[in-house]
Amino acid sequence: MTFGNKLRFFLNGTSVEIDNPDPDTTLLNYVRSVGLTGTKLGCAEGGCGACTIMISSYDNTLDKISHISVNACLTPLCSVDGKHIITIEGIGNVKNPHPIQERLALLHGSQCGFCTPGFVMSLYSLIRNNPNPSEEEAEECFDGNLCRCTGYRPILDAAKTFANNTNVTNGLSENHEPQENVGCGKTDCCKLNNIDTTFNHNFSQINFKKYDATQELIFPPSLMKYTPEPLHFHSSKIKWFRPVNLDQLLSLKAEYPNATLVSGNTRIGIVTKFENIKHDVQIYVGDIPELKSWEFKEDGLSLGANMTISQVQDVLKEACNHYKPHQIQIFEALSEILKRFASNQIRNTSTLAGNIIANSSTSDLIPLLLSSKSIFSLTSLQSTLKKSRPIPSVSFWTGFNQDCLESSEILETIFIPCSNHDQYVRAYKQSKRHYGARAIVNAALSVSLDHNSHVQEAFFAFGGMSGAVIRAPNAENFIAGKKWGDENVLKQLIQVLCEEFQLSFSVTGGMATYRKTLVVGFITKFWYDVTKSANIAELSPDIENSIGEIKRGVSKGSQTIGRPEKGNKIVGKPISHASAMKQATGEAIYVDDIPRTEGELYGALVTSQKAHAKILNIDPSQALKVPGVKGFFSAKDVPGHNCCSHMTHDQEVFASKEVFHVGQVIGLIVAETKKIAQEARDLVKIEYEELPHILTIDEAIEQNSYFPMTPQLARGDVEKGFEEADYIFEGEVRSGAQEHFYMETNASLVIPKEDDEFEVHSGCQNPAAPQERIADVLGISANKVISRVKRVGGSFGGKESKSLYVSTALAVGAWHLRKPIRCMLDRDEDIIMTGQRHPFLGRWKVGLTKDGKILAYDLKFYLNGGGTTDVTVVVAQIGLLAADGCYYIPNVRFIGYPCKTNIFSNTGFRGFGQPQAVFILESMLYEVAERTGIDVNELREKNLYIEGQKTPYNQTLDNWLLPSVYQQVKEISEFEKRKKEVEEFNSNNKWRKRGLSLLPIKFGVSFPAAFMNQAGALVHIYLDGSVLISHGGVEMGQGLHTKMLQIASEALDVPINTVHLMESATNIVINSSVTAGSTGSDLNGYAVHNACKILTERLKPYREKMPDKSFEEIVKAAYHDRVNLSANGFYKTPDICHNFEKNEGKMYLYYTTGAACSEVEIDTLTGDHTILRTDMCMDLGRSLNYALDVGQIEGGFIQGVGWCTNEQTLHFPNGNLLTTGPDQYKIPGARDIPQDFRIYTYEGAKTNIKSIHSSKGIGEPPLLLGNTVFFAIRDAITAARKCNNNNTPVVLRLPATPERIRIACDDEIVKKCKVEKKDGEVPWVIEP
Repeated sequence: MTFGNKLRFFLNGTSVEIDNPDPDTTLLNYVRSVGLTGTKLGCAEGGCGACTIMISSYDNTLDKISHISVNACLTPLCSVDGKHIITIEGIGNVKNPHPIQERLALLHGSQCGFCTPGFVMSLYSLIRNNPNPSEEEAEECFDGNLCRCTGYRPILDAAKTFANNTNVTNGLSENHEPQENVGCGKTDCCKLNNIDTTFNHNFSQINFKKYDATQELIFPPSLMKYTPEPLHFHSSKIKWFRPVNLDQLLSLKAEYPNATLVSGNTRIGIVTKFENIKHDVQIYVGDIPELKSWEFKEDGLSLGANMTISQVQDVLKEACNHYKPHQIQIFEALSEILKRFASNQIRNTSTLAGNIIANSSTSDLIPLLLSSKSIFSLTSLQSTLKKSRPIPSVSFWTGFNQDCLESSEILETIFIPCSNHDQYVRAYKQSKRHYGARAIVNAALSVSLDHNSHVQEAFFAFGGMSGAVIRAPNAENFIAGKKWGDENVLKQLIQVLCEEFQLSFSVTGGMATYRKTLVVGFITKFWYDVTKSANIAELSPDIENSIGEIKRGVSKGSQTIGRPEKGNKIVGKPISHASAMKQATGEAIYVDDIPRTEGELYGALVTSQKAHAKILNIDPSQALKVPGVKGFFSAKDVPGHNCCSHMTHDQEVFASKEVFHVGQVIGLIVAETKKIAQEARDLVKIEYEELPHILTIDEAIEQNSYFPMTPQLARGDVEKGFEEADYIFEGEVRSGAQEHFYMETNASLVIPKEDDEFEVHSGCQNPAAPQERIADVLGISANKVISRVKRVGGSFGGKESKSLYVSTALAVGAWHLRKPIRCMLDRDEDIIMTGQRHPFLGRWKVGLTKDGKILAYDLKFYLNGGGTTDVTVVVAQIGLLAADGCYYIPNVRFIGYPCKTNIFSNTGFRGFGQPQAVFILESMLYEVAERTGIDVNELREKNLYIEGQKTPYNQTLDNWLLPSVYQQVKEISEFEKRKKEVEEFNSNNKWRKRGLSLLPIKFGVSFPAAFMNQAGALVHIYLDGSVLISHGGVEMGQGLHTKMLQIASEALDVPINTVHLMESATNIVINSSVTAGSTGSDLNGYAVHNACKILTERLKPYREKMPDKSFEEIVKAAYHDRVNLSANGFYKTPDICHNFEKNEGKMYLYYTTGAACSEVEIDTLTGDHTILRTDMCMDLGRSLNYALDVGQIEGGFIQGVGWCTNEQTLHFPNGNLLTTGPDQYKIPGARDIPQDFRIYTYEGAKTNIKSIHSSKGIGEPPLLLGNTVFFAIRDAITAARKCNNNNTPVVLRLPATPERIRIACDDEIVKKCKVEKKDGEVPWVIEP
């Protein structure tokens, strides 16, 4: 066999040829290396979609061109021979955007923008295959794309502008049209017809560029004539082969029997990177036609083993139409379960054979292949003859990670038989997130009945109950011959299953009780589904309504907004984000997109593998021998102070003597490339002496492990309040951590200059912080360090201090080597190193009167700070300030205990302690309501603050609009009516329950440290009349720069397109405060405004003398009179003077208030849930930009929903982290948002606030309202418990994961499946 060694493909319409490419190179690495940096690295495991591109290929047999979206981070470059690669740059640019790019940008679907190219390319791939998709298809195409900023709604709205007019019913009982809303963006949008516009202001309607499919990039004609040839590429470590037919594959397998077969690389790529498993010889099988063929046979379906999951889905759809109804039970079940298989991008490349050979214990395919008695055809080459042997699926897998495939064999075909008469097959799956998540437990259940409904044969296969997918032979044998539909038989079958699946408390994967309940839940659903389908018995309505899984319809949303202040020309208008179009076209530059400079090197951080240990020795000798490595640096190499924290002094740049958590930085390897640096990093040997470690709050309390400060806040006489109370209750509640999961991980580029000068580019929240710290670390003055921030791909508090880990370490390397050094953390590195939202434990005691007036509230909360201080004490202080929530309580005592543990050092996160404090308070109110019998909403309303009352920190509430905001939400959400409807639904559904929750929030806006409430700006007017503004704030997606442009345009009375903003930099605006706490627009906006006012006053005489002249002419006249056309603006927040020790003085300039009502539905047999509807109203004052603020409201709310539901951080007992990426850590996806999502701005907003244009900060407050989803779930659980005569208060820890929802229902199944902890057992994972 003769092999070629030249890779040929097209990239954005241009032919590319590469001689012997490195088999290790991914398509992502290649396209970025040639300057196409619009495609982003988000996770490197195919879980976030930031790297999505489109691959087009031609099938000569079918004479068909196919277009698929793929994850470039997993796709091997070597696999694209003969294909056309299209990246974000290939479809449009700012001057001529593709309709998708234009609509996503102008409909506010891009905030930080890092994920935007991936979303564009997912939608692009869809419409290239189907120019007229349904709305449901438009939503589903994003199941492999994550966004942390927008809350998804505007992205989905933009996608639906390409959809046809097919209406998809979502099953909701109400059709609600708000007074006025944004609509979908179509000029004839149905949502904008017949709407009263007496108050609300419409987002501008846009005449979009029409989509014309004939104008797309054509598939290169030369590739249609291209004849593929066998290829062989190699590097020093890997041999890569590409056969083009089955005979060539079998020959190669005979020659290299231990070679790894690769197609989609969705598994091999991940284990190679994250588990360091090497595959020295790889054979790519993605271009072998014989392995992709399929056939409808008389008795079943034959599928080529290398068909992708997407191709299988298409064939299954055809099969369901080809065969008779009784023959398609297996095909329908497989089709349904594959909808939830991973994501579109993964389904497009992952193959049947890959999943079968991987033999994952939670495979979505294997249970059905087992229970359907599928047959596998194994083929090999013996001598020169091809030999095949059929193997039944039940015999193929022989154990954990074992099968009967011989080393020279390949899996050629899979035969799936048709179902028989009276055979019923169903597939079930429960995962952490409903879509795009691997199963916790799944099942394929099959039963054949005779004419008397007796079981002839049963196959029960379960995934997630052992190290491999297994059957339940005892249950299968028991049910044989029994009558289906007999309730006593079901009870006995459940008992047999409980005995058959014995899990220990410490079982791998954890969740022992939950996993057993899922087995029983699936069997219960199957039992009644078959009973109904076989017409064995008529089901009661409450059971019949509950047997399927929760179905989600197409989402819809409305945004009812206020008008700009009268007289404003640009401030208040809902213009799109200034960088949105650049972000949508991939032209926006982030840190790692900055072009490489001559001699630039790459840094890789060496981190601790121990939770707590002394460092005995560091040996980099083997790493330094690797060709291309330029140096290793550790604590001894720091020329100045070895401290990278700008707030405390216990965080070292490089750990010198002791490490306090896994992931703490110990050293830096610097090499020519990222690949070399990371390989060398793993060769650095560190000798430790392990010390005892603490992971949880409970362990910290037990061992009295705290940081020095214990903040407190008190008012009145708590003990006297308890004496006067009719009721006194005590309890405790816990909230979990939350990973920031900004889409752009921490990145930095440090460039040494002459005379010990340094330039640093970093993705941080405060340009002054890297400047200050690098100067101190290097022992130079701050005036020699310039810190620049162009934009940040999301932050949410996580880059306030943690970005310094990277920039300070690189600075040390750059100091010694005098070369530029760059580093962008991989997702797992970033998560392991940088810390999260603080977990809280709240222990409360409350006293109240019989009529519900709260008299005293005593709260002690404990927060897990991790290994170093960071901002933990400040988070505790802010938590104290928020602990009163929205309620007047005359006597309070709040104490915060910052716990010192050995997990990563936790840090600031959107809300900064307030979400946890509010959660504790609202949990207390729910429990008190349940114990007293007082309705929880009545309890809230009786204790709501009113105008003029004082908070525990003695701030008088003026301009207090919360009661009105709360009432507005109560009315527009039809709360009382829907409350009754929920009760009726719950009475009619046995295993489906709904819950409803209405909550208010207040959020104080100002930094607690008065000195931080200041900002500067610099404004230049050039002779052509153009304006350049600079300020100290950072653009992280929130639209700060856009608002600054609006403010400057308004103040100078010039068109906004003549105003420009380049970046934030310390040589332009000095001593900036961190962009955080929802203060960015307040502080920097006034600074810009003040600078512009100075210039306006200077130009006023010329405008008066030259009323008919253009601004350019006026500016030139002033210039010729030697008028200074540059001005510095400064602002400090007035009246802020709180003294913590004396508890006096004003803490906050104002409060942003809001309220929301959320309704959910849960499945009590699985713990699954969906958000049916959310109504939310926020008091924005007079918004600077209603569109941007709505984006912050929606995005903040969805981030809060994630914290409250699916986002769970888990550590192993040794301190290592399990949840290091999107595979294990699940943020909300596009199909997790409320099915009906309604946003309102408060109608009675005041205009006398001392903020810029009477606007209010909105970045953080909406996150707190994510609690409404948690408490709606709690409400639904309460309803489920009442059905089982369980009236004890619900104890539910946040987040409300499917496991916790199911266990909290506390029914007979849970009791039967309970797995008790035995002596000596430890949990598999721990939540800190």
